[in-house]
Amino acid sequence: MGAHSTVEHGRAAVLDEPPADVAGELDGLSAALDEAVPPKHLDRNLLIGTWNIRAFGDLTEKWHTGGDDSPKRNLADVRAIAEIASRFDVVAIQEARAGLKALRHMLKLLGPHWGLILTDVNRGDAGNGERLAFVFDLRRVRPSGLAAELVVPNEQVEGRGIDAGALQRQFVRTPYAVSFLSAGQTFILATLHVKYGDSPSERTEELRAIAEWLSDWASSVEDYNQNLIALGDFNIDREGDPNHEAFTSTGLRSPTPLDDVRRTVSSTPEKNHFYDQIAWFTDDGRAKLTLEHTGRAGGFDFVPHVHPDLTPQQKSWHISDHYPLWAEFAVPA
Repeated sequence: MGAHSTVEHGRAAVLDEPPADVAGELDGLSAALDEAVPPKHLDRNLLIGTWNIRAFGDLTEKWHTGGDDSPKRNLADVRAIAEIASRFDVVAIQEARAGLKALRHMLKLLGPHWGLILTDVNRGDAGNGERLAFVFDLRRVRPSGLAAELVVPNEQVEGRGIDAGALQRQFVRTPYAVSFLSAGQTFILATLHVKYGDSPSERTEELRAIAEWLSDWASSVEDYNQNLIALGDFNIDREGDPNHEAFTSTGLRSPTPLDDVRRTVSSTPEKNHFYDQIAWFTDDGRAKLTLEHTGRAGGFDFVPHVHPDLTPQQKSWHISDHYPLWAEFAVPA
């Protein structure tokens, strides 16, 4: 930690000691994370996360955001985001923006033993200036050499119930896959942020194409031990709807503990969204994991622990409108 600083009108440094109220809030957040997320155990477990961090681009370099400041996200918020991200071995981040100030500040906080891999900006209005990123703890996880973008050939569409015309407008945010190595186990993470569109039906064919492509790829990646995990924001409204059926049509399944986990700050028990997912193949005859899922998975609701004076919607511009999800895997001792 750096020297004490409570600069508000000038530029504060994210590595400086925060003001007392911010420090207290961060302590409470850390304690809540201790209760919600399993601890990292060297060579025993692997914690994989995914998080759509709303408009993760610029930030206001103050500890407290003023009414006229834009964006609302400030240094205290980045400290909170970094604290959450630090609980995972690798976390896929959606909605990283063209400007990388907030992401770079987060990496400063995480320290030199953390790495970053991210895509270039998705161009065009539909791409929303977004990037897909992986942030990972180099003490426990390292890239193992493979990086790929999801491109569905026209031949794959034929005979699979997917309108060929859909592929002319899909993947404005191209799904991105990277392979990692941890404790001798290689695994591939494929992350994506499906375009929300004007109606749920606009996503169905894209989700079906993604599921088909992942199934084909998972069956041909023997050199990577077939540990293919899909994660990200799939914009699935609810379990059992046509988009959920398209996503699971080839055997992709998310762990049972995620079934009732709230995905967004606007979710309610009566109306829970299934936007964010961590999933892999489990059906007979499909490629399965050689990683052993421990049976533990979940999310983290940060809302009670940050900005007590703000509404959940207001907090979404400081932290996010989505909650992070995680799944734990066992690795050989």
